[in-house]
Amino acid sequence: MAFAFPATRPQTDYQDDVLLLEEEQELRSLVVYNDDVNTFDHVIQTLIDVCGHEPEQAEQCTLLIHYKGKCAVKNGTFEELAPRCSAIHDRGISADIV
Repeated sequence: MAFAFPATRPQTDYQDDVLLLEEEQELRSLVVYNDDVNTFDHVIQTLIDVCGHEPEQAEQCTLLIHYKGKCAVKNGTFEELAPRCSAIHDRGISADIV
């Protein structure tokens, strides 16, 4: 017995689904800026408390903030970063989500 197969198979287009998923989970960065007011210890403790950094990571980020003027201290979605950004502002430190 012989089976007849169609000449072409139906094509499934996943591109629209992938683009939608990427839009929903767009990652952003929480950037902390240098200033002449806050001490190293205050910034380090803030990064530990607010961002969950280990002390060594917080210290490295603080040095980058000091010498480079800013540092991306946390990545995530806007919804994840917004409360952290507010908490950093509440401690008198400049930060933005970019």
